[in-house]
Amino acid sequence: MKKFLNRRLLPSLSFLILFCCCNFAQAVTNKSSENVLVKTKAGFAEVDVSPKIGMEEPGGYGKSFHKAFHDPCKVRALVVDDGRKKAAIVGVDALGVPRSLVISVRDKVYHKCGIPREAILIAASHSHSSGPVGDTQPGEYDRAGELVKSLAYDKSPAADPKYMEFLEKSLIDAICLANDSLKDSQIGVGRGFEDKVAFNRRFFMKNGSTYTHPGQGNPDIVKPAGPIDPEVGVIGVWDEKGKCMGCVVNYACHATTNPGGISANWIYYLEQTIRGAMGADCIVVFLPGACGDVTQVNNLNPYLNPGGEDWTRFVGGKVGAEAVKVLLSMPRGIMGPVDVKNKVCDIKRRIPDPTRVKKSYELVKKTPETIGHTEWTFAKELVLLDALLKKSPVAEVEVQVVQIGSVALVSNPAEFFCQLGLNIKKDSPFEYTFPVSLANGIVGYVPTKESFGPNGGGYETRLTSYSNLETDAGDKMVDTGLELLWQMKPGTTPRYTKAPKFSGQPWTYGNVEPETR
Repeated sequence: MKKFLNRRLLPSLSFLILFCCCNFAQAVTNKSSENVLVKTKAGFAEVDVSPKIGMEEPGGYGKSFHKAFHDPCKVRALVVDDGRKKAAIVGVDALGVPRSLVISVRDKVYHKCGIPREAILIAASHSHSSGPVGDTQPGEYDRAGELVKSLAYDKSPAADPKYMEFLEKSLIDAICLANDSLKDSQIGVGRGFEDKVAFNRRFFMKNGSTYTHPGQGNPDIVKPAGPIDPEVGVIGVWDEKGKCMGCVVNYACHATTNPGGISANWIYYLEQTIRGAMGADCIVVFLPGACGDVTQVNNLNPYLNPGGEDWTRFVGGKVGAEAVKVLLSMPRGIMGPVDVKNKVCDIKRRIPDPTRVKKSYELVKKTPETIGHTEWTFAKELVLLDALLKKSPVAEVEVQVVQIGSVALVSNPAEFFCQLGLNIKKDSPFEYTFPVSLANGIVGYVPTKESFGPNGGGYETRLTSYSNLETDAGDKMVDTGLELLWQMKPGTTPRYTKAPKFSGQPWTYGNVEPETR
């Protein structure tokens, strides 16, 4: 009977053993496949988005118009695909990218080439010599009174509807062209150091306050009120034949060198410097770091500052040269995974004192010449903010993290203070963390909370229609970025292969005693 049962059970037991073994093998395969890196595909593209002469020049509080051309403004895009996820990293030579534009571009790109909406990062270089993207958006104040509409559309920088349509199409084209050019690639990451071109523009003064740009050589300056971030973050991408396809460069400095005319600003010479070393086809995607309080202006410089063209070349050339050093020295190989995390926060706007608002309505009825341009300008801004608060008391703020292996791009839509970016870097679990400002929207200056304290102040803390988030907005963005970072698993960085142990003989030409006769 025992023999009979064993024979009866043998086929079943064999099947069970085979089933278990197959499933165990499958489990091992799946587990190992999660840890085995596959070649990441990458594709680059660029599209010219230069405005026309005569269009508005952005960056101020009043109307200004382009009168000359210096160099092209561009959209530059990188798409990466590790076989599981795709992400698009886009830099555009613009003052900012309005939230409505980002949402529309993401939706159309998704339908055109399938990249998930949330996996698209669009950052503006903040070039003050680029195209007419705002501040005032088309139709933004159409339901306000005649006075407010006049202040918004006639007395403030306003986006050009036709240019915005052109910019939207160009963003979509660049992303989809990059997606269409995906190919097997080798990727590397590294960091350089450049501390001679960017300076904090805020200073503690002897009177106990903080001033922005107190004036070169002002004897009442005590010390800078904030840091700079000298790190030049670089991601390099090569094809399988060793040609540099492009790179991503992250650096914290305002694009305000203004060489004269339509221009990508110092980012133009950044690109030219890198292309001089890496090839004319190398596409340079620039992402601004946390530079809300950092510019090229050194208020402690005892010498005259250079003119616009020389200054533009100096900043772009220095940062570009450092990026080249990093590209030439970085190991490259397989970098993965590609991952993306997003979180949209609703952050309240600061509400101005009603007495100030009432006074501002009276002041804007006068001329700037009568009461002074500065007082009139910021009275106008309070009136516009009052109108904005009635329809939008809360700002939509997206914090996004895009990961490529051991590097994380942590973006937000603010002119983010440098210290806030350094706080993200300090507590990040990634080997490389590059903060990205002015991405996926624009919410104006976001200072540290201390900047609003008893010894604070300065231009960036003024209440305007552009900058108005609550005083702890920066901390909230930092915390959100770190929350997302810690949900992700950092990948590894390519390393150089170690040389084999010495064996054999020294070079026979060189292993000799000195010959003196």
